[in-house]
Amino acid sequence: MIRYIIPLITLLFVAGCKSDNPEETSDGKKPNILFIMADDHAIQAISAYGHPISELAPTPNIDRIAENGALFHRAYVTNSICGPSRAVILTGKHSHINGFRQNGDRFDGSQPTVPKMLQKLGYQTAITGKWHLHGYPEGFDYWNIIVDQGNYYNPDFIRQSGDTVRINGYATDIITDDAIDWLQNQRNESMPFFIMVHHKAPHRNWMPPLRYVNKYDSVQFPLPDTYFPDFKNQKAAQEQLQTIYEDMYEGHDLKMSKEYGSTELAANPWINDFVRMSPSQREAWDAAYLPENNAFWKADLHGKALDEYKGQRYIRDYMATIAAVDDGVGRLLNYLEENGLDENTLVIYTSDQGFWMGEKGWFDKRFMYEESFGTPLMVQMPGTIEAGTEIGAMVQNLDFAQTFLDFAGAPETGGEMQGESLKGLMDGSMEDSDFRDVVYYHYYDYPAFHMVKKHYGIRTDRYKLMHFYDDIDTWEFYDLEEDPRELTNSIDDPDYAEVIETMHQKLDSIQKVYKVTEKEFEQAPKQKVERAYKLFDKLRGTPIE
Repeated sequence: MIRYIIPLITLLFVAGCKSDNPEETSDGKKPNILFIMADDHAIQAISAYGHPISELAPTPNIDRIAENGALFHRAYVTNSICGPSRAVILTGKHSHINGFRQNGDRFDGSQPTVPKMLQKLGYQTAITGKWHLHGYPEGFDYWNIIVDQGNYYNPDFIRQSGDTVRINGYATDIITDDAIDWLQNQRNESMPFFIMVHHKAPHRNWMPPLRYVNKYDSVQFPLPDTYFPDFKNQKAAQEQLQTIYEDMYEGHDLKMSKEYGSTELAANPWINDFVRMSPSQREAWDAAYLPENNAFWKADLHGKALDEYKGQRYIRDYMATIAAVDDGVGRLLNYLEENGLDENTLVIYTSDQGFWMGEKGWFDKRFMYEESFGTPLMVQMPGTIEAGTEIGAMVQNLDFAQTFLDFAGAPETGGEMQGESLKGLMDGSMEDSDFRDVVYYHYYDYPAFHMVKKHYGIRTDRYKLMHFYDDIDTWEFYDLEEDPRELTNSIDDPDYAEVIETMHQKLDSIQKVYKVTEKEFEQAPKQKVERAYKLFDKLRGTPIE
């Protein structure tokens, strides 16, 4: 077992070692840092990654970052859900160490975080957009956050004064406007800046701006060939509630109408996003969706055809929502270039996790399977990162905090942090193969929306081992070279027995290094689980069939 522990401990010591060359430009200025994070942005929905869906709905501005700098092909999260991912990014520590394991927890803002550390290094810090950690941000000289998950139209923001203010407009545009306003009018030009721009989009329920509501109406997106899955020996997958054609709300999510000729939405447990619209916004929205909804009722779809139709409606709205994010990224990049800031600014684009776009029939995230475990990541900084760099090392959002500190020239990049700076990968001083050989994952949010079981596991270059626990106790193993879509659980395949044993040893070792204790495997009360299934079944209502 010792032979597996040593490389991991070495990794952590490297993460905490002193920087030999504090990052400064030729004029002696520390680099600025612009961190742009979307919510639930799938790798499949960024054209720099070349997925068939994104080829039909390109993201040219987000792609600019990859073209100008580096594209990461194997970036992962430690816990695929909104709040916990944000806590990991701020602290550089796994969920069980930073204390924010699942949505609904309250983030301990008193602990060390990267904005606080950057302030001590002379940075002016700011955050605008989604927070979703409860309580107020700490360590930021400026903050302006949307309430809870936020709304696409006319969202409420909490300002530093503590006032809640409703701002008319579209959330993605408002957040971009606020970021540019801070850069232009509020920042201290004598100080380097660190600003986090956190979009609500493309989080459920995927409401595009009025300029894009019909953008992809005529596009037939390719549905994955796993859209109708057969979950053999995959018990957790069998019991989830995040299948597009079974669990999406037809009114809230798919904007389907109650009947022909009506603008009233179908079975819809949440209408808040729509009632927030002004009369003129709602009139324009209804006018855009009425032809599609009437065409649906005329088509009289059932069975497989109806299921596929729902997939198309989902992807069209999802990609139209992303088009506005891409606009915002373009505006921010243009601002940097027009004001001579691009040469000395580290720009990062990522998501709080990946997302399902019909693979296995699913939407949402949560599982450790590749589509939601992986996250997009691209970074630019002229003079440090060579344009067109492609990075295949396994990295995680756990590494972001130490990366920022390393670029900022921190004498030590981490302390209690558990990740590793990515700077060496970006500037070419480190080979992909020298970075790390295993990544760890742990998901806790059960029972909760979509009823994805608690689970943890590891991924190596080729293999993945996962344990689903709580009201089930099942292991899954995948050879990602032979089975990249993770369709066949090979945990009982005797041909892999030796590899699986080695994976168990690696898992035990990394849990010790990351200080995972028995506390992390507590079970939810059975009655709570039963109540949750009943609640979500009720919320789904009577579907159109």
